[in-house]
Amino acid sequence: MKGLKGALMFAQSGGPTSVINASAAGVFLEGLQTPEITAVYGAAHGIRGILNEEFFDISKEDVKELELLKNTPSSALGSVRYKLKDASVDDTDYKRLLEVFKKYNVRYFFYNGGNDSMDTCNKISKYMAKSGYEMNVIGVPKTIDNDLFGTDHCPGFASAAKYIATTIMEINLDAKVYDTGLICVVEVMGRNAGWLTASASLANYKGLGADLIYLPEVAFDVDKFIADVKDVCAKNNNKCIAVVSEGIKDKNGTLICEALGKAGARDSFGHAQLGGVASTLAGIVKEATGVKVRPIELSLMQRCAAHCASKTDIEETFGAGRQAVKSAVAGETDKMVCYARVEGESTYKCEYKLLPLELAANTEKTVPLEWITNNGTGISEEFIKYALPLIQGECDMLKEDGLPRFAKLKKVLVKKD
Repeated sequence: MKGLKGALMFAQSGGPTSVINASAAGVFLEGLQTPEITAVYGAAHGIRGILNEEFFDISKEDVKELELLKNTPSSALGSVRYKLKDASVDDTDYKRLLEVFKKYNVRYFFYNGGNDSMDTCNKISKYMAKSGYEMNVIGVPKTIDNDLFGTDHCPGFASAAKYIATTIMEINLDAKVYDTGLICVVEVMGRNAGWLTASASLANYKGLGADLIYLPEVAFDVDKFIADVKDVCAKNNNKCIAVVSEGIKDKNGTLICEALGKAGARDSFGHAQLGGVASTLAGIVKEATGVKVRPIELSLMQRCAAHCASKTDIEETFGAGRQAVKSAVAGETDKMVCYARVEGESTYKCEYKLLPLELAANTEKTVPLEWITNNGTGISEEFIKYALPLIQGECDMLKEDGLPRFAKLKKVLVKKD
């Protein structure tokens, strides 16, 4: 709806990234200078902060600190993994959200996250519309997994990909320095989509990559993996670097860790909490080859390596936050901001577009099977052409005493009446 005048509410959800706060900076700075927006709020720990009526008055922050958010990793407002039930089953949370939105005259709501967050955003948008409450809702994408449908790539992916490729290059140089054998099994994040794992091939593009790369899009066979490693070792003086996605599954769709009896806990969305596949496979390979093996789990480091962030990623993400506010004020609602690569240009160029939240929330984008080569152990040149432009540019991070100067928000809570 166009012509709305009221407060803006922004919240972050899901796993953090090195550039998620660039989105926040874009939303906050654009919102603070938009006449139609009477107040700018940032919810503490996602949707839970709104339900608990705990959110910050962003107008109390120094503009300098808001600018520093562009190069500050993780979720500055705090994140959450909270699943809203369908309103038809239990509308308790929705009624509470409506109560809070009315109390503070919130007319613009922005939720920053991945697939599950876009689903939450969509549910809220639909409920508010059904309730007759005039509000524009826009999803601001975020996920290093790069698996959101309808967007060429996702904010955060490029910076994580750059970190992974850089780390693989460094591991390559380290692991091959001795005249004795060494097998490295490197675990990269990615549940169902192997975009991050595929980014290891960017290191191959520079001649310092992995020998074997396994994505969750292709069924993983442990016996074949052992044979692949042995084959590489036979050709390379017992040296091999294998990169595996944490979400690799067998032909039955069972996570390898679970298939090998290493099942873990599950989160509030019912997702298995991943991690540990490198250690599991390392033990198996060591027993099968007798060669020294090092399991390496990049874990949280790949998510928030702001020191290695892509400038292109930062600038696009900041712009996505600003575009979300502009679109909402222009009357758009129930949409997610997306990236559209401009085809036919001699150099990389990206534009913003909008996608219905319902499509973004319920569809997952995986790596094209034709980009997976070498009998499931390699990545094609097409991926390099796709990803290389996204990792360009270095971050202009402010430093003090040789260390990063991250944003320091006052986080002044809005007082309850």
